[in-house]
Amino acid sequence: MFHKIKSVGVLSDYCLRVQFAEGVTKVYDVKPLFEKWESFLIFKSDPDLFSEVRVDIGGYGVIWNDELDLSCDELYSNGETINTPFDGIMAFTDATELWGLNESTLRKAISYGKLVNGVDACKYGKQWVISIDAMEREYGKPK
Repeated sequence: MFHKIKSVGVLSDYCLRVQFAEGVTKVYDVKPLFEKWESFLIFKSDPDLFSEVRVDIGGYGVIWNDELDLSCDELYSNGETINTPFDGIMAFTDATELWGLNESTLRKAISYGKLVNGVDACKYGKQWVISIDAMEREYGKPK
């Protein structure tokens, strides 16, 4: 399964906090890569470069420059899951992409009572969020 990255942040001691579209947050320790891949040693001589990490276009990984990147699969498989207040929820746009639905399908499900506003989903400003449990209950596992 493709684990789309929504955001990445820098933590101390060469660690990254990676938030995935499916509502999971992981901490990934880059230090073991210093011994495995020589190209990652640049972070020791240029620590400011480490803080320039960003999500690659499409959420397929994180990148620093043309030579340094990590795939979403590497980050997901080898990152340590951490608990955050936002675990288990995702934006409608992410849910529709993962389940192959249209956003109007989810809005109609709320208006018809199939998904309960304030329990399964909630609107913050202009953005709707929905629980992963509600999505799996109503639409099965993501595609």
